Amino acid sequence: MAIIGQLFVNGLIAGSIYALVASGFSLIYATNRFMHFAHGATVAIGGYLLFALFNLLGLPFFLAALGTIVLTALFGLGMNRLIYIPLQRRKGSNIVLLIASLALLTLFNNVIMIAFGPGVKSIGWLETKTGMSIGGAIITPLQIWIVAISVVLMILLHLFMKKTKLGRDMRAVADNKELASIAGINPIKISDYSFMIGSAIAGIAGILIGLEQNLFPTMSTMLIIKGFTGAVVGGITSVPGAVVGSYVVGVVENIGILWLPSGYKDAISFGLLFAFLLWKPTGIFGLNKGVKDA
Repeated sequence: MAIIGQLFVNGLIAGSIYALVASGFSLIYATNRFMHFAHGATVAIGGYLLFALFNLLGLPFFLAALGTIVLTALFGLGMNRLIYIPLQRRKGSNIVLLIASLALLTLFNNVIMIAFGPGVKSIGWLETKTGMSIGGAIITPLQIWIVAISVVLMILLHLFMKKTKLGRDMRAVADNKELASIAGINPIKISDYSFMIGSAIAGIAGILIGLEQNLFPTMSTMLIIKGFTGAVVGGITSVPGAVVGSYVVGVVENIGILWLPSGYKDAISFGLLFAFLLWKPTGIFGLNKGVKDA
């Protein structure tokens, strides 16, 4: 039972990171209706920006973290303004936008490698501390903070989408862009905001990953795959669904190594993704469009 408890806790920690990636990805998809796989690059750039600001430039940690969040938000806005919107104005199809996003993902993987080298980087802000036992499972204070920050951010995102005018406008555009335009909502402005908010969340994910793990240039590819899997499992147009799906992925891939070697975690996630794509493509929440329940 202790082993199952530990694997479950490990799944919650992994799911918290996946949820941050998936929620930003889902928010951008719901309001723009194309796959922004370069979102994974935003997460990686968030981690490396923190490394550059804190380790290389010597800024105080919290100032470096705030700068990282702001810069990743602007990075997402830049991709939308410089790449996606011009392609959409040229009547580029979703396939063209998908290819562009994959090209951006590959491009920024290589930019990171050129700028920081192929080796791993470590933030090293917090000293490694002995984990505490909770129900027989060992968890470190940093991992508790990761889960807590992720949960709080998801609650704040939910309240933002439900209670603010901008959140309601984003839900309206996600539900029906044409009707939202008739109602006086500017879909391009909403697109910009979705990229900024989603990318800021990605920056926070990059910060948390950088604090707990090492950074490496190609980390963005696996992160976006896990985030995409979580979004599909929960319901790709539903931000809360993407969060739930991410925790499902994190727990399933960790519990799965009870029967399979730990190297098969990614295979378990892929199997779960294919299962949902084949038998329940709308995900657990079963939504066909919009972010009405966001």
